[in-house]
Amino acid sequence: MVVATIKSLKVHGGVAKKDVTQPNPEAVTKGIENLKKHIENIHAFHVPVVVAINRFSYDTDEEINIVKEKCDYLGVDVVLCTNWQDGGQGAIELGKAVTNLCEKHTSDFKLLYDDNLPLLSKITKIATEMYGANEILADKQLRKEIESIENQGFGHLPVCMAKTPGSLSTDPNLKGRPTNFGVPLRGVRLASGAGYIVVLTGDIITMPGLPKRPAAELIDVDDNGLINGLS
Repeated sequence: MVVATIKSLKVHGGVAKKDVTQPNPEAVTKGIENLKKHIENIHAFHVPVVVAINRFSYDTDEEINIVKEKCDYLGVDVVLCTNWQDGGQGAIELGKAVTNLCEKHTSDFKLLYDDNLPLLSKITKIATEMYGANEILADKQLRKEIESIENQGFGHLPVCMAKTPGSLSTDPNLKGRPTNFGVPLRGVRLASGAGYIVVLTGDIITMPGLPKRPAAELIDVDDNGLINGLS
């Protein structure tokens, strides 16, 4: 399932965030290229997909129909959802669409890469095939760190890319479906217990991203089991 909003498509079509509630079918048409890439990415795993559009009051029928027509051309169903407002009732049609999709298609799931590929090859496949990049950019020191992880016997682990969700690239300001870009690698972390390798890109901050003084420091439980400091 790909969840999209008309306003996010407008942003990827070049509209400033302050103007996303204004009708702009031209921007939606441009922004659909970003949605199309996400659909292609899911199809790369050999599984079917449905597009769920969270509909808001300022979305026009014309804008929604543009998305429906494009997705219909791609052979993908579109379902409007209002569960953000109406709870479960607002997603009943989506549930039916997903159920129908599962019943109609047999599983043919395919992984993006083989576990035994070198780590740099795994990272390159993600960057080029999922993001549409030309290459990855890694300095000599980072390549040594990756090689060290492999030498320790962890090269078979899957890769988790820490990247901005605001763009297919590592630059959150690069909207739509960018081309001719590289993915700069900033660091690599081995999470051997969890069973994956984190690759840091751009200026992304990994979870939990706590403030200097987390709210948890103000929470306490008294002798009677009463929790204080939650508000």
